[in-house]
Amino acid sequence: MQKLLSYIITPFFFIAFGLCLLIFHPIQWAAFKIFGYNGLKPVVSKLNFFLMRSTNILGTTYKFTNNFDLPVDKPLIIVTNHQSMYDIPPLIWYMRKHHPKFVSKKELGKGIPSVSFNLVHGGSVLIDRKDGKSAIMEIGKLGAYIEKHKRSAVIFPEGTRSRDGHPKPFKPMGLKMLLKKAPSALIVPISINNSWKLVRFGQFPMGLGSKVRLEVQQPIENKGNLDELVKQIEASVVSGVNSFK
Repeated sequence: MQKLLSYIITPFFFIAFGLCLLIFHPIQWAAFKIFGYNGLKPVVSKLNFFLMRSTNILGTTYKFTNNFDLPVDKPLIIVTNHQSMYDIPPLIWYMRKHHPKFVSKKELGKGIPSVSFNLVHGGSVLIDRKDGKSAIMEIGKLGAYIEKHKRSAVIFPEGTRSRDGHPKPFKPMGLKMLLKKAPSALIVPISINNSWKLVRFGQFPMGLGSKVRLEVQQPIENKGNLDELVKQIEASVVSGVNSFK
């Protein structure tokens, strides 16, 4: 019954989601051309707020839990599990004061209204997954960028999305490069639950009634032993992932 209902509701969601991308694209362009990054950033934040609101059509709700006072004058490396593309808007919105930047595949850098423009001009990096050496170098550039500008980098070390909510093992190379290039960054593990349920049937129809939860775990200082640090970060992220249980 729910799947049948989702066939009816999903087109309305896609219309709302697509309109958000189309409407905000020229606004982003104008803000960036006139005011540079300082104009682009608040527009991107608002875009992602409205992208979240469009998922409310599907009955999706969000809860963001952060019991820690995260600094705004220090770079952050936000490490999280990855369940669907719908992880992105709440991360951007709820972490907006920390200027989150992403490691994204290069295919997203063109052809997608609003999204591609922000990825290219907003400080994120685009990587070629087929060229590991080049990808690691680009991630290093992102680390240097957040170290210099006191912003944040978001990385999904699983490397791909979990289709059922179950965490995948970390692929540590990219994370280690960020840690090397941004040694002063505070590591912020975040556990995401239930966003995979938005795509439980695939890309169409959408899942209904998903209760997406994001929880900030205890921040971790970079003490220099990267192998142990990565294990600690992974354990922290996984400790809060329970939507598959």
